[in-house]
Amino acid sequence: MLVIGVIFCSLKCTSVGEYATDSESIAKGETLFQNNCSACHNFKNSGIGPNLAGLTEEMPATWIHQFIANSQKMIAAKDQRAVQLFEQYKQYMPAFEGILQPEEIEQVLAYMNTFPKPIIEASAANLGEPIENPIPEKIPLSDITLNLNYLTTAPPTADKPPLTRINTMLPMPSKAKRLFINDLRGVLYELKDKQLQPFLSIAETMPNFIHEPGKATGMGSFAFHPTFEKNGLFYTTHTENPKIAAPADFGYADTIPVKVRWVLTEWKQNDPKSAVFKGTNRELLRIDMVTGIHGMQEIAFNPLAKPGDSDYGMLYVGLGDGGSVEQKYSLVQNKHTVWGSIIRIDPLGNNSKNGKYGIPTDNPYASDTDPLTAKEVWARGFRNPHRMTWDTKGDGKMLASDIGQHSIEELNQILPGKNYGWAEREGTFVLNKRGDLHYMYPLPKDDQTYNFTYPVLQIDHDEANAISSGYVYYGKKIPALYGKYIFGDIVNGRVFCADASTFQLGKQASVEEIQLHESGKKTDLETLTNDKRVDLRFGLDAEGELYLFTKADGKIYTIESLNL
Repeated sequence: MLVIGVIFCSLKCTSVGEYATDSESIAKGETLFQNNCSACHNFKNSGIGPNLAGLTEEMPATWIHQFIANSQKMIAAKDQRAVQLFEQYKQYMPAFEGILQPEEIEQVLAYMNTFPKPIIEASAANLGEPIENPIPEKIPLSDITLNLNYLTTAPPTADKPPLTRINTMLPMPSKAKRLFINDLRGVLYELKDKQLQPFLSIAETMPNFIHEPGKATGMGSFAFHPTFEKNGLFYTTHTENPKIAAPADFGYADTIPVKVRWVLTEWKQNDPKSAVFKGTNRELLRIDMVTGIHGMQEIAFNPLAKPGDSDYGMLYVGLGDGGSVEQKYSLVQNKHTVWGSIIRIDPLGNNSKNGKYGIPTDNPYASDTDPLTAKEVWARGFRNPHRMTWDTKGDGKMLASDIGQHSIEELNQILPGKNYGWAEREGTFVLNKRGDLHYMYPLPKDDQTYNFTYPVLQIDHDEANAISSGYVYYGKKIPALYGKYIFGDIVNGRVFCADASTFQLGKQASVEEIQLHESGKKTDLETLTNDKRVDLRFGLDAEGELYLFTKADGKIYTIESLNL
């Protein structure tokens, strides 16, 4: 359940404390909570939404009932607490009318009621005073105005919202310039003649496939090998039920829960020109995650690497922290683990521990003599390295966005062996990883001794809740955007840009907001989707032209300058 977390109610309760206590209700409530709420809430720390421990001791059921039914209505009506929560978390929780039945909400409350109000944690006085507004400056409007041209709507993969979960759009490296897009529910489509035509169904191929819980579980990403036209190889990631799936290659102590198991798979298409997949597949690796969020994100090949280059055919894989930091488990900032990192592997090699892929000899830890070192790691210190891209006509820099916890969204220039700070840092600010992750603190005077690498671009949650990474644009349709990095906010759908030539380690680039039109009329994506959670994504075709799509309604747009 998304955000603004004091948000559950018992429709039968009239006062605090009147919740079911039988084991059956609590067990059903736990399942419902994990499937609907755990992506944003837990009982140990505030995350996307507040820590819910002790909620049933604090709030009257009548208020919570109204909030879960329609939080946006309460905010619009200036309910004091609703407005306060919105200002604190800066996004709306969707209405759950018709999604959860009254008895299901009661079961969720029964489970929540087993978590008492937490003891106040020790102060973080040694970190100084918290910074109330990390980046007070507002993002200015750019002179650039983009026009959105409706192209098509993705086929529904569910009978209740969201009807589609389109997530990643990539061109196939081929002379035919084919374009593909996936749905997190397990379908890979080819976009052809303004229609999405099914190419591969992981949901039908992998018996243990799951796409719940979490907002990124399912078929996460895909990438075509640079010589796909010859070898027919491409790669996908997906989640499986850990209770029945094969064991993980990367696991942890059995005292830490496993919510999902991510799998990286290689597929071999018999005929690379075929419109439908027919061939074989093999597994490369499996990794466990504590929750259903921040899992195995983007996978990508460096599009600038040429045959003979050391980076040619090397596969980069973004691995989030799996929500482990919010749950107070220490899986990041450890050279023996891969969580919270970008790894780099040779999918055609075999010198990994499981013998299914290779570890490139030029990886930064490849020669480490510690047998426990995760030699796959290319760079570490990420919460959720959601998207990776390369500046294809600038200086070739590799860029990766990192979705923040409560305050800062960032874009990083990725260099081998660098540490980008999570969970000691968020952007250019200090976190108290053992305390409340809401609070940001100034960097210490001896910060250089920590050897953290800071983003080349950052914005705070006054502007965006979760960075939707795009590309450095070098197409022909939008001259004013040439050489600029375009990105946006997943939640509210605002679109931004920054001059990629100004990206420099140790500095943060200036950002401007791009104005949008549709059919020549000024608009915004909340209006177009008629939804407060837009779920914005960007795509790029073989010609370098941009696409924009929104999971809220499954619509796909091409983009051009307004005055063409």
